Amino acid sequence: MKQTEQNEIMENQKQHSDVEAQPHGESTVAVVAAILANIAIGVVKFIASAITGSPAMFSEGVHSIVDSGNGLLVLLGIHRAKKPANFAHPFGYGKELYFWTLVVSILIFALGGGVSMWEGIRAVAEVGPNTVLEDPTVAYIILVISMAIEGFSLSVAIRQFNAARGTKKPFQFIREAKDPSLYTVVLEDTAAEVGLVIAFLGLFLGHLFGNPYLDGIAAICIGILLACVAIILLWETKGLLIGEGLEIEELEEVKQIVEADESVVRCGRILSIYMGPESLVINIDANFDPTKTANEVFSAIDRIEVHIKERFPQTKSVFVEAENLKTVLAQHEAFQAMDERWLR
Repeated sequence: MKQTEQNEIMENQKQHSDVEAQPHGESTVAVVAAILANIAIGVVKFIASAITGSPAMFSEGVHSIVDSGNGLLVLLGIHRAKKPANFAHPFGYGKELYFWTLVVSILIFALGGGVSMWEGIRAVAEVGPNTVLEDPTVAYIILVISMAIEGFSLSVAIRQFNAARGTKKPFQFIREAKDPSLYTVVLEDTAAEVGLVIAFLGLFLGHLFGNPYLDGIAAICIGILLACVAIILLWETKGLLIGEGLEIEELEEVKQIVEADESVVRCGRILSIYMGPESLVINIDANFDPTKTANEVFSAIDRIEVHIKERFPQTKSVFVEAENLKTVLAQHEAFQAMDERWLR
């Protein structure tokens, strides 16, 4: 009976994996494309800002340079996260990516959002009766070119993002993703493209109505936009650094794999944590059939580990602990209560 049940579960999981199978997004491609685009755009924006005196254009220049620096930090995180485990770090360096993404979100908030808002407020405060609007032609040309380049970078990032998220909705994927580099570039590039539109509107409407305040207000809006993006990244990265594990549905799959083994009576507590995007650690308490020999129990543990890693390839370590039935039943009830609270 147990063997038939196990075969059915493994077949269902295989079909489930086949349906959801999607090509993995290559985050490095999107990051490199964004860095090159932002460096080129940033230099051109600063030149245009110097010529036109536009605070919104200056804010966009700061935005592009900050984004290029952030891209380098994300690349650093990706590289360092791949370092192999050692005695000092037995679970590897996967959380390096989470740390550097946190740094990126702080830089976006402080340098991107803060400097943009400060520049906008300063520009609004300096407007006076003798303020003269400069010829915006150069700024318009630069903005259109920047939109085209930024649009190309964003298209690359979105392709990688869509390949990674598969059938999941964008915001659901961002909430559940364990690799922040897959969505950091998309958020940054989207904010950059929207910021360019805001800068264009501030410049255009300011000249259309002869209102010098609008350019400074556009810079403030760009700063607020960047601050919002930074807060999203801060929130998501905080959860990853604290330690996120498998989703409720995935924990249920692990439980089914364990209880499907012929040597297991009941599965108890399951603890999981991501030590990096591709480094999942799972600890399982299980009650084994007392009639089984030690070798049979060891073989069962090996089978459970193999099946879990087949279903969750990002799993690096599986620890199965033998517990008495009373303990496991209590853990099972607690697990069900947690499941019910989560689904409400």
